[in-house]
Amino acid sequence: MQLEDISFRAIIHEHNDYLLQLSYLYVKDWDAAEDIVQDVFINYWIKSEQFQAQSSLRTYLTRMAINRCKDYLKSWRYRTQTLTNIFPGKIQLKNQLIMRDEQLIVADAVLTLPIQFREVIILYYFKELTIREIAKIIHTSESTIKYRLKIAKERLKKKLVTQQWEVLKSE
Repeated sequence: MQLEDISFRAIIHEHNDYLLQLSYLYVKDWDAAEDIVQDVFINYWIKSEQFQAQSSLRTYLTRMAINRCKDYLKSWRYRTQTLTNIFPGKIQLKNQLIMRDEQLIVADAVLTLPIQFREVIILYYFKELTIREIAKIIHTSESTIKYRLKIAKERLKKKLVTQQWEVLKSE
């Protein structure tokens, strides 16, 4: 086994779970999230010499994953899959069972937000990135990130009026 293989395996081991969770929060489908993460690692392997270390490797891979997720959400595959899930008989039992857990209720509310608000909530609260880090990943200003967070929290408050979420009440 070559040294390159060992270091690449270490990168996959270190970042796989993080990228998989992040991708799932964007696309709401485990199979698609796994495909996206696999695609990110393949592209990194092929183009690793392009990584200039201007930011951390995690930030670089996160940006790649977010871009792949957005591409997936625009794709024909996603649109047709969403359309077939609307019809009766396609409701997944898994979705009915997970709604009982409070954390999953919040996650579900977050997943209903438009992508521009969803991604800042995910990156800020779930991935615990700073506003500056999010602005760098999304390639936008910090004030835009603050605005999107504000709007996203307002929308979540409306969706979660029956819940007592301290994070949303204190800000």
